[in-house]
Amino acid sequence: MDQLLTVDEAADALHTSVRFIRRLIAERRIEFVKVGRHVRIRKSAVIAFVVANTVAPLTRHDVTGSAA
Repeated sequence: MDQLLTVDEAADALHTSVRFIRRLIAERRIEFVKVGRHVRIRKSAVIAFVVANTVAPLTRHDVTGSAA
């Protein structure tokens, strides 16, 4: 079973504030689990969020339009 993180633990894992994690939850931008009145985030959901929001670096071709 996937590890469930508290909001505080998810914030620590992403090196962000708890407020940012709560906003992601409110905006439904990250998958979460309700356990009674508690909110938990699967560790795999944190990883999926990072992967989905990863931006690839520009290549020389992207910047100049040439392959040289």
